[in-house]
Amino acid sequence: MKLLKPLCVILLTLGFFSQGAMARQDRNAQPLDRTQAAARAQQHTKGRVLRIEQTNTKFRVKVLKKNGRVVMLDVDRQTGQVQPTTNRDNQH
Repeated sequence: MKLLKPLCVILLTLGFFSQGAMARQDRNAQPLDRTQAAARAQQHTKGRVLRIEQTNTKFRVKVLKKNGRVVMLDVDRQTGQVQPTTNRDNQH
């Protein structure tokens, strides 16, 4: 029983240190380049990339799907997350 409390403290401490190291690793990750963003969008839609525009935080990728529809996707430069472009973002 006496060993249980110190063991819990050690395990909790190790958990906090590993979370901090993972957060630092995420911040140091290199942002995606145009080629990687195009590949992510292509994998997401199974279509053909027509155009890529770059902003500070994302790539806007225009893709022709196999069914003939053209879609716009946003690819986050840091996380690589792919999302459909919202109508609000399309208005200039």
